[in-house]
Order: sequence, then C-alpha cells, then structure tokens
Amino acid sequence: MAHAYERERNYDRGPRLRSNVSLLSPWLRHRLILETEVLDSALQIWSLDEAEKFVEEVFWRGYFKGWLEHYPQVWKNYRRDLDDAIESLGAEVELARRFESATSGETGIDCFDVWVRELTEIGYLHNHARMWFASIWIFTLKLPWQLGADFFYRHLLDGDPASNTLSWRWVAGLHTKGKTYLARSSNIAKYSEARFSDVQELARDAQPLTEPDYGPAQALDSVASNTPTGEFGLLVTHEDCTPETLSLPRPPVAACGIGRLENHVQLPIDWRVREFSKSAVDDALRRIEHEFGISTAEIDDADWCNQIIDWAHALGIKEIVTAYAPVGPTQEALKTATHYLERHELKLTAIKRGYDNVVWPFASKGYFAIKKQIPAIIESLQLPSN
Repeated sequence: MAHAYERERNYDRGPRLRSNVSLLSPWLRHRLILETEVLDSALQIWSLDEAEKFVEEVFWRGYFKGWLEHYPQVWKNYRRDLDDAIESLGAEVELARRFESATSGETGIDCFDVWVRELTEIGYLHNHARMWFASIWIFTLKLPWQLGADFFYRHLLDGDPASNTLSWRWVAGLHTKGKTYLARSSNIAKYSEARFSDVQELARDAQPLTEPDYGPAQALDSVASNTPTGEFGLLVTHEDCTPETLSLPRPPVAACGIGRLENHVQLPIDWRVREFSKSAVDDALRRIEHEFGISTAEIDDADWCNQIIDWAHALGIKEIVTAYAPVGPTQEALKTATHYLERHELKLTAIKRGYDNVVWPFASKGYFAIKKQIPAIIESLQLPSN
C-alpha cells in the first residue's frame, strides 16, 4: 500500500505474479467491500503521504463514477455509437474480420493476443495492460473504441460502466481532449519485464479521436436524503452488495436480489462475469438474512419487474429500497421500471452512500480537482489521517 506499491504497481508480470497490485477491483466494483474500508485499512498503517499512490487509485474509481454522473449524455452517446458499430460488423466484411481477429487473439501481435486470452479466460487484466491493449486496438488495429470498451465490459469481472468507458475514452484522446496514450514497444518491454521484448508493427503515433459536444455538467441526482416512509423491502443489485451498511431508518421487512440487470445488450456477457455478479448478490442476501433475521428471495433477470411486484404484494409492502445505481445499465433498468412499479402502487426509493455524496461533487472536471481535495475528503469521512 505504500512505497513498494508506488514503485511496483505499473509492472505487469503476468497472471501468476500479481503481488504488486491489490486485485481488489472485482470486489470494489460490486461493493462487496467499500472504498471507505479499503482507505481505512491503508491509513490505519500508513500516513497519507506514504500511501498516496494507493489512496489515489481508490479515488480514481470515485472520480470516474462521479464524472459520468455529471455527464450522463456521454454514456448515452457511447451506447448509441456501440449499437452502430455492432451493426457495422454485419455490413462491413473487412471490419468484421479484423474484429474477429482481435477478439479471438489472432492478430499476430504477441502481447495483444496473450492479453486477449488472459482477459477471456480469467476476467482480469493488469491496469497497464488495459492501457496498452486499448491503444493497440484503437491506433494500431484501427477498430472502433466502443467495440473495445464493450469487449472489456463483457469479460472483466470488474467491468464498470464509468471506469471502463472513460478509461477507453482517455486512451482515445476524448476524455482529456487531445491527450492520447500510445503503446510503445520499449514501454511494454520494460513494464512486462521483457515478457514481450520485441513488439512489432505498433502504431507510431496516436492522433486523438473527436466527437460532438456532449453539453455542460449536469446537477447530481438529489437522492441523499431519500428515506422510506413506512415498512419496506430491500432490493439488492450487483451494483452494491453490502446494502446492510446503507443508512436505513429501520430494518427491512424482507429482501430480494437480482444477479445482473443488462438491458439493450447485443453481444453476450461472459458467463464468468454473470456468475460473479450473481454470487456477489447471493452473498449479500446471506449476510442480510443474518444481519436482520429476515427472509430473502432471488429474482430472475427475466421478467424481473413482475416478479418483484408479486413478491412485494405477497409481503403487503408498498415501498422498495435499493442502493443508488450509478449511470449505467442497472440505472437505466431501474429508471425504466420505476414508472411500471408505480402503476402497481409500488414506490422505488434509492439511497446514495455518504462516500459518493462527498466525492462526486468534485468530479465534474479533471482528476486534479479531486486529488487536491483528498485530505479534506478523508477528514470528512472520519478516516485515519496520521
């Protein structure tokens, strides 16, 4: 977490040698563990100066999620452009051939093909490899960045709508306008410790991509003070799998969980990703049973809305509480369901975590705006600051 992490974190030594990074991202992604828990663990041992790089990596996640909350149109544009790119695969033979070559790890670029196998077989890639991969995809293979971001999202156990989408945009020169990331053979050789020592045929430059203006920052959703007014049921999604730690005014009557909500998905999500999400929700339901002494139920993702209505009516409740789902497929699905639930006399209430309320307001511009606030945020969250 301290100086060794700062020195070693950028080295990708392969899937069997990962002691230089935390490997916590899949569990943080589903909030099986919380950012505040990870920060507290680091700062109980190290000073903020000593653990600076580790702490900053935790806040990068909050920055990306908060930024997308301010600019939800970027997500909508990405989904639209992804649909167009997928349609192009059916119409453009050469594009489809190059896409198939890339996603099956048959490009002839040794490091890239190894990373494809690692991604599809394990569901994880080192962060540095993700940057190299995205750069090669965009600037060497000349494939649409949206298809690459989708490929990651469908195979990464920690695939996150904000962190994944915005990281690809950063490599492409869209997130920080005009600033791209170019994968270089010498850099890959150094930080792979010569596992890939002579990577040929990489792009020599990386001209930034362009896009239409997506408008000004929007105000954040005001759900911080949402509280249920009467008896309620608790809905668990894979976005937040420690709902027992939410600021609930009283215990829920019962709880139900949905493994994964993915509307508008054209290409299949890997079974490992679905299984991890389902297992995360199942784990949350078991803890809720123990914490509150209540019954729990699993809801299938098919026709899940009607299943929740039947579940709530059987319990005699008119309100369902869930952890706030950030911009992404789960939020889209829940927003669509809200009006349908209301027609069946059910209110869906979202509760946002204190960490998000503190961090996200600083995420409307570049990361530096959050970075300079880290000491104040840590103090506000009452975390150690030795």
